Parts: sequence; structure tokens; C-alpha cells
Amino acid sequence: MNQVVNDWQHWRLRREADGLAWLALDKAGSTTNSLSAAVMDELGSVLDALDAEPPAALVIASAKASGFIAGADIEEFSTLTSAADARALVARGWLLFERLAEVDYPTLALIRGHCLGGGLELALACRYRVVVDEPGTRLALPEVMLGIVPGWGGMKRLPARIGPVQALDLMLTGKSVDAKKATRIGLADDCVPPRVMENAARMRVRSGCANLPLPWMARLMNGPLKSKVADKARKQVADRARREHYPAPYAIIDMWARFDGNALAVPAGEPASLETIFASPTTGNLLRVYHLQERLKGFGKDVDFTPRHVHVVGAGVMGGDIAAVCAQRGLTVTLQDQTVERIAPAIARAAKMFERRFKGDGRQVRFALDRMIPDPRGHGVARADVIIEAIFENLDAKRALFSELERKARPDAILASNTSSLKLEDIAGCLSDSARLIGIHFFNPVAMMPLVEVVAGEQSDALALQRAAAFVRSLDKLPLPVKSAPGFLVNAVLGPYMLEALRCVEEGVAAEVVDTALVEFGMPMGPVELVDTVGLDIAVAAGKALAGDGGEPPQKLLALVSAGKLGKKSGEGYYRWDDGKPERAKGVTAPTGLAERILSPLLSATRRCVDAGVVADADLADAGVIFGTGFAPWSGGPMHYQQTRKKAPTGSAVAVNDHISPAAQQEPS
Repeated sequence: MNQVVNDWQHWRLRREADGLAWLALDKAGSTTNSLSAAVMDELGSVLDALDAEPPAALVIASAKASGFIAGADIEEFSTLTSAADARALVARGWLLFERLAEVDYPTLALIRGHCLGGGLELALACRYRVVVDEPGTRLALPEVMLGIVPGWGGMKRLPARIGPVQALDLMLTGKSVDAKKATRIGLADDCVPPRVMENAARMRVRSGCANLPLPWMARLMNGPLKSKVADKARKQVADRARREHYPAPYAIIDMWARFDGNALAVPAGEPASLETIFASPTTGNLLRVYHLQERLKGFGKDVDFTPRHVHVVGAGVMGGDIAAVCAQRGLTVTLQDQTVERIAPAIARAAKMFERRFKGDGRQVRFALDRMIPDPRGHGVARADVIIEAIFENLDAKRALFSELERKARPDAILASNTSSLKLEDIAGCLSDSARLIGIHFFNPVAMMPLVEVVAGEQSDALALQRAAAFVRSLDKLPLPVKSAPGFLVNAVLGPYMLEALRCVEEGVAAEVVDTALVEFGMPMGPVELVDTVGLDIAVAAGKALAGDGGEPPQKLLALVSAGKLGKKSGEGYYRWDDGKPERAKGVTAPTGLAERILSPLLSATRRCVDAGVVADADLADAGVIFGTGFAPWSGGPMHYQQTRKKAPTGSAVAVNDHISPAAQQEPS
């Protein structure tokens, strides 16, 4: 006979006649489970009740369809006002999960859906973990992406469970693993389908099985070789992020290596201490970036629109990859171009992308390819919910195409252009209803870039724009509403930035020096390498967007294009390329002030876009430039960076508008 105990607001405890107890989290007033102070306090009360009447075993699960536990309550963390408050928050979770880990009865976390941050730390405090084999099941410790550390036991228990190499990789990147990989690496004990998950949990928690020990090498790395593992990890982190910009990954390594993963044990004066992390501007700025991302995710939520069929016109790299991403996400896609032969390369690229995405699962690859239908005659137009034009940038060609598409499309279908340089108003003039045309501007590579600009022309229909945002969210991408203007937001700020970098090279500053300066600032790729990657011919074709204010492209850029040296795709541009990687000198240093000089046009362009109303406000500008260009997240975004940085004294070497002479490239950084 089952006994249900409902003395708590957020937790539901059910005891079975054989002594097995089921504890379900159902956070009140929320569609998602998070570990707020109230939820954690109640968990302590639940453990008190279980101490008073111990069960034979305990299974912890979620009562919500949205997932297991999304982690700690970010809103509560965002309101902390002192390092003492941060320490108290860490102590609350650490002590509670230590208590859970030490109970005498066996415990199991039944994980279906997202299991993130504090949710995974709770699961690690259980003796067993069973994961449900569904696409939505993802496990991660993503705290580093917020500038903080997994302080509730994750740094202690994850390396002990899966070994330090894999554990550090997960903690230092914040990346997630699916159910199958979680089981393969030892993070989960069983991976089961939904229909048998409760029986599987019951059998595992009552099994009495001991956890499998780590391989002997992993045990050595957790013991005598710990310092060597930590040294290697620090070097790898240093290749990607500087400590002054991102203290959290270095703190994670130090806390694991020197303090057994206990953040509370680190003295306040240490660089890895909670006090140091809390005091770092990066922590607040990365929390800001998180909230910016959540704001972007909110666009399109208020409209009831579930697209099922997308028609893409143009099977080039951009159009083909848009089609592939849509098919990957489960949409039916018809891909139109002049002939099947023109469409075939896009299908071949899509097959390779699906192989990577589905990790060799031939069944899923076939299903995705079946959803991507060559359609040279455009029969799919009449059935599509969303129609995207991605042909070459020629106004007359686009106008002729949209005249035809409007005649064939359903009245409620979205008509969208992926144009990056033409005005929507000029294209829409060919339509009988110009309000139908909007922009849906993807970035290359489509599969990797998270941002999509949703572009409003002067007459674009508001409902169509909302539905376009909902479509972008259905692809798990971030929609950014922008007004129709040259370059919209992202290209408008990238053009002057890349131009200034190329001007520095024109003056004699080595390309490696330019790129080193910006990578050290925190950009994911240097601007010269970016130009090479995009293609020098494309950079020249961008014309005014790149040259800005009536300027001319640098002569070296024009000379390289004339010589057929187009960058990565031709094997040589500003760099020589070998096996897809640029050849560059080692040990390069950048002079003080070079990064600021090159960033200055980007910062100015962002301000102009805000002032001109291309985006609604400065926060959206920051969100767009961060997620559209990779602008250093530690800064909080270009507008925020301008507002908060300390101004250099007049005439100093780091003043933004200082001219960096060719000779300055030899100065130490």
C-alpha cells in the first residue's frame, strides 16, 4: 500500500509498502525545476523526515515534463550583494548534498530531460543514476559559463565518478552530454527508454550493486598525478582564456587539485577563492550575458505558430545549410535551385553534417535526409509555412523571384529574404502586399552560429515578424529583431572592425600580431583570420559595408584578390592555409593599445546602430554582437563595455584612438 506525504510545497514524497520511497520535485509556480532557497530548505526537511523513518531505498525524480532540474535559481544568485552571501549560498548546497551522500539507505536519481548545474550535483550525491534515452536528456555542469564554479559537490564527485580528464573537460567548457554518452563515460549507471524508466530505477536502487571502480590510470590522476593533470589543464585553458578575463576555469582546477573540490576550503586571499570570483566583474558580466540570452529566447513565445514545412530557394552554401539545419530539427524542407545537379552538393554537405550531429546513428541520418527534398521546380512553395530566399545578392533577380513566390505561396506563409546587403523595401516593391516580406538573416556557418536576425522593413507585418521569431526558436537559435538598414546590426559592426584590422596590416603590422591582440582581448578568432575564413573576394564585394564612410578597401586586399589569393578556400590570403588551419608565427606579442584601436570602430558602429534604432535598445545590441560575432562575453557586450571600462589618461598608450605605428608591433604586450 502506498503512503503519500505532502507536507511540503515543492516536494512530493511517496512511500511504497516494500519500503521504497519516491521523492519528486515539483517547484511551485514554475514550469521548470530549479534549486531555490525554498526548495533547498524543504529538501532539508524531507531528509529530516527520512532520517526519522528511513526508507529501504530512495528514488529522486522530477514531477515536471520539462526536465529533471535546471540548476540553481539564477535570479537568487543575481541578487547577491556580498562575498559573504555567495559563501553562504555555496555552503547551503555543499552541506545539504554532503548530507544526502552520507545517508545509510541507497539513493538514485532518475533523470529525464535537462539535468544541469546544481541538478547534476544533486544527482552525483546519489549512489546511482538512471538516465532516460530521449533527445532532451542532457547532463552538464555549466557554471563556468556564468563565471562561477560548481560549488555544491560537483568538483569533488564528478572527477571521482568519471575520472579527472573527462570531468575537467566538462567543467571547464560547460558542455553537456546526452543519455548514451553519460552512460558510456560512467556518469550514469543505466540508460533506458521512457516506458521502463520507473522499473529500471526500482531494480537498480534495490540491486545492492557497487559502483564500478575507476580504471587505475584515472585513479592515479585523481591521486599522485593530480598536480600534473592540473598543470596540463591550466595550459589548455590559457590557450583559450586569460585568467584576468575568466577566473572561474582556473579556480575550478585549483579547487579540485588543492582543495578536493571544496570551494569553502579555499582561503579568502587565494586567486581561486569564492571572494575573488565574486569580486570579478566577469561574474556579473557573464550573468548579464545569460539574461540577454534569455531575453532573445523570449521573442516569438507569444504567437501560436508551429512551422512544419520550409521551402528554401537557393542551394548554395548558405541556402543549402539553412535547409539542412531545418531538416535536422525535424522540419520537412524542399530545396529549390535551377537543376538537381545544383542541389546535389547541398545534400552531400547535409549528409556529412547529419553524420556529425547524430554521431553515426544511420537511422537518424536517413530520417533527416528524407526530410530534405530536392525541388528544382518549386512545387513545395504552395505547401510551405516558411519560404526563405537565399539566392545571390542581385535586386532584380530577387524581385522577380518574390513576384513568382507570392503568386504560388499560401496567404498565411512567411515570405523571407536572407539578404545581407539589400534593403527589404527595395525588394518588397515587387509584391502586391509588401507587408508580407520580412528578413530572416542567418550567419555562416549556419549550423554553428546561434544568432539569426529577424529583419523588419518599413511595411513588414508585425505578426509575420513574431512568427518568424517563433520559427527561429524552433531551430534552437536566438532571434534578434532588427530594422532594415545597411548591414543590419552584425555586419554593420563587423565591417568597420575588419577594415581597421586590415588597415593595420596595410601599415605594416603583421597579421599574427593583429589577431593575437584581439584573441587576447577575448574574441574567438582574430579579424584577419576572420577575413581569410569568410573569403577575401566576399570582403571586397561587401564594398561600402566594409570600407565605411566612403573609404576604399585596402590595396593589399585588392592585390590579393586580383592574384586569386582568396583566403582559406584558395589556400592563401593574408595567411597560408594548411589542412584548414592558418600558418602563423609562434611567440607573437601584441603592443598595448592595438586591440583598443581595432575595436574602436566596432564600438562606434554599435552606438550608431542603437542611436538609429536598428535595435530597440543597448541591451539588444550587446546580445546581438555577442552572439553574432563572438564579442568577448567577459566584457558584457560592446555597449556595456563602453559604459563600464575605466578611461585611460589622455595621451596614454591605451587610449582608444591612439595611432599604432608599424614599429610598435615589436613592443612587449
